[in-house]
Amino acid sequence: MWILFTFLAASMQAWRNAFQSKLSKEVSIAGGTLARFLWAGPIAAAYLAGLYLWRPVALPTFTFEFAFYVLGASAMQILATALMVKLFKLKNFAVGAGLAKSEALVAAILGVIFFGTQLSLLGWLGVLIGGLAIFMMGSRQGLKDISLPTALIGLACGTAFALTSLWVREASLSLSLPFPYSAAWVLLLVISIQTLVLLIYLMVKESNTLTMLWHRPKLTFLISTTSCIGSIGWFSAMSLQAVPYVKTLGQVEVFFTLLIAVFWLKEGVKIKDMLGLILIAIAAMLVMWS
Repeated sequence: MWILFTFLAASMQAWRNAFQSKLSKEVSIAGGTLARFLWAGPIAAAYLAGLYLWRPVALPTFTFEFAFYVLGASAMQILATALMVKLFKLKNFAVGAGLAKSEALVAAILGVIFFGTQLSLLGWLGVLIGGLAIFMMGSRQGLKDISLPTALIGLACGTAFALTSLWVREASLSLSLPFPYSAAWVLLLVISIQTLVLLIYLMVKESNTLTMLWHRPKLTFLISTTSCIGSIGWFSAMSLQAVPYVKTLGQVEVFFTLLIAVFWLKEGVKIKDMLGLILIAIAAMLVMWS
């Protein structure tokens, strides 16, 4: 089940990144970040309501621990998305998305140190191979090609996404609800907080950005929809399996990203990108076997 949810999330996130990359050329970083959440709240609410109509269960009891995880995940995902949009402005689409995928390796390290995550030997091998593949695909001509600012932003983006995922899993596990209700509640609350925070910020600081988003309804809606469906996949998978495994398998998103980059955004792909995909496939198989 977690594998299916991860594939759903990876495919939707690839499309979300493609749409967001296009929008980032037209609006500010904050505007591109809000587009991810603007229409996602109603979709998440409809998903949760559908679950309760299908099979009613008890309402959750929220604790301070749960509130900390939800608020932390909300803040980190806003930061991660803003850094992702910034990467799109520094590098081409495929490279920007690839650099942000360092989150799998970071999630493994942070998870083992701070969250009690346990990985098998095969699991660690898969995470490391996946990290190597992402690094190889994120640089055009090796180490000399990656500027320090781009590398730092990419690492910061991956770290923020990793913390988001780890706190989302902890929030889901802290609710005394069956799957998938716990993940659906976390998703709705996280998206609602993020939307509210970004709306307030833009109304105060960049009111013209809201107007620009209003005049791009189709692109904004596509970003929000693919983002929400992808988040349903991520949140559900991370409720069932440890984050490093989910995020390593989720690197198959790069395959969808490259297809979109070539056929929709008309960007070139090199031979080493193909080698990187082979490594990602190996990493994915190791993680599933473990």
